[in-house]
Amino acid sequence: MNLLYCGDSNILNGLTISLLSIIKNTNKDLNVYILTMKYKNNKKEYMPLNKEVIEKLEKELKKKKDNIKLTLIDVKDLVEKYPLTANENNMKFTPYCMLRLYADLIKELPKKILYLDTDTVSLKDISTLYDIDIDNYEVAGVLDNYGQHFFRTNIIKKEYLNSGVLLLNLDNIRKNNVFSKCRNYCNKYPMVMPDQSSLNKFAKHKLFLDRKFNEQKEIQEDTVIRHFTTTFKFWPTFHTQTIKPWHIDKLHDVLNTHEFDDVLEEYQQLKGKLQ
Repeated sequence: MNLLYCGDSNILNGLTISLLSIIKNTNKDLNVYILTMKYKNNKKEYMPLNKEVIEKLEKELKKKKDNIKLTLIDVKDLVEKYPLTANENNMKFTPYCMLRLYADLIKELPKKILYLDTDTVSLKDISTLYDIDIDNYEVAGVLDNYGQHFFRTNIIKKEYLNSGVLLLNLDNIRKNNVFSKCRNYCNKYPMVMPDQSSLNKFAKHKLFLDRKFNEQKEIQEDTVIRHFTTTFKFWPTFHTQTIKPWHIDKLHDVLNTHEFDDVLEEYQQLKGKLQ
């Protein structure tokens, strides 16, 4: 299976947990591609993932699963060539959200690849997702928990995908210039969620998948991937709640989530070695 992650030096915790959970639940070979870069805007400077750290992570993961390979790809030149001018200082946005939309320009990436946010955890074998036939589609994904209601343009159908778990057909994406259109649009027009909104605007051949492949609320019996997105809470006052897999105390005490405690124990053992 081919997997894709994106991010700066701060994603190491989430990346480690996500990969440990996948390894636990599948016997398939794993080719993991990670897009990173150094980036600076008028708010802050972002540092790329360190190659030596990724090599250490691969070495540790191989102790648990021999058939895994991690490949770090620096995309700084691509981002400078195709900038994100209208959104580079967006308060809700970091440039690393956008990196998945450069995948069509990277020759090393295979035709079929599963993109995952680093706040996703596998609870079952993700090959049941990866093996879905998308030959006639550009992307496959699950409806966004909130966006399917707030951003719908079709009164009859809900069509707004969450971009945190995406099965990509890069051949069709290139053929139809999907990501190219997304990048151009994000360069010209500021948006709250530029990567997700542009993808939903320009991907015309989307396969809608069952919620179990990107569960954004709470773990169910059939959940394959739990995605820890920000949620809205209405008591005692309206507020947002953001709890990620590496926020272990809140994961236990607030969400009462213990389904992958064994993975979190492995993560804590690895964490010190990767600092």
